[in-house]
Amino acid sequence: MMILRPIQQNDYSALLKIAHESGHGFTSLPLNEALLQKKIDHSVDSFAKQTSQPGDEGYLFVLEDSETGEVVGTSAIEAAVGLDDAFYHYHLSKVIHSSRTLDVYKAVDILTLCNDYTGATELCTLFLKEAYRKNCNGKLLSKARFMFIKQHQERFAQTVIAEMRGVSDEDGSSPFWQWLEEHFFSMDFPTADYLTGIGQKVFIAELMPKYPIYVNLLSKDAQAVIGQVHDNTRPAIELLKSEGFTFNGYVDIFDAGPTVEAKVDNIATIRNANSFTVEIGEMAVGDTMVLLANEKLEGFRATVTPMSFDSRVKSIVLSQAIADALHLQAGDIISATTI
Repeated sequence: MMILRPIQQNDYSALLKIAHESGHGFTSLPLNEALLQKKIDHSVDSFAKQTSQPGDEGYLFVLEDSETGEVVGTSAIEAAVGLDDAFYHYHLSKVIHSSRTLDVYKAVDILTLCNDYTGATELCTLFLKEAYRKNCNGKLLSKARFMFIKQHQERFAQTVIAEMRGVSDEDGSSPFWQWLEEHFFSMDFPTADYLTGIGQKVFIAELMPKYPIYVNLLSKDAQAVIGQVHDNTRPAIELLKSEGFTFNGYVDIFDAGPTVEAKVDNIATIRNANSFTVEIGEMAVGDTMVLLANEKLEGFRATVTPMSFDSRVKSIVLSQAIADALHLQAGDIISATTI
């Protein structure tokens, strides 16, 4: 059984392995042991914190194989971005160059540096080990976060965003960054990405072009990857699109990967999930894949299991094994929805 839960202090070595495997371009898990430990500490503190509004909390989850005890993936939620450090994006828009005298009318794409998503809740740090990219593991790793947001909405903003990993090769070279590096920076993409991941973002404000960039002045390779995702990220963005997330022209300042957004009330899992009273017994046989999550905070647990499911009833029957895995007893409340 695959169980998603909050990260714990003894998950450090597993998180370090995931950081190694995730590779270049995975900004939120840099290979920095002190920073990874700091992320765990911050997450543990965030789950324990009593709050009624989004702040600097960061909730880091891990996906555990209950049979082996192995941690095979991670995902996270940042309650509100940009409150302490500036949160940068490029916004892709158009300007019009026209002259009635010369009968010329031309629309030109431009990229403008901005902080428009300041205060938004961010979905981040999603990574699943390759051997486990099957069944519904990816959906559990991603969608369980929506159940957590639904159950604790006071902790999160009304706008939820997700930055998608942009195009880069196996060596971490980004076509978009190559152009920026040539004209404005003197560091390669992995270095810039790493510095951002460890919180050293001041160089962005110091070196990034302050004025809009005309897209047609970029190299052809750089133009081609604006708003495009890394091959490994395609399943993640398709899942978010199915949840109601849309791309509104915001891209990453390093690799030009797209940022997608949704309002909390428009996210499909949040909209469709219902609460049920738990009964313990023999689960009804069925082939409907159902996402189950308890409604705890520090003790949050979620899983996906096949079962017979009727959203119109008020109670749901769980086997003792699943109830134990989700830290539930008869009479407790559980959230559930099909996936």
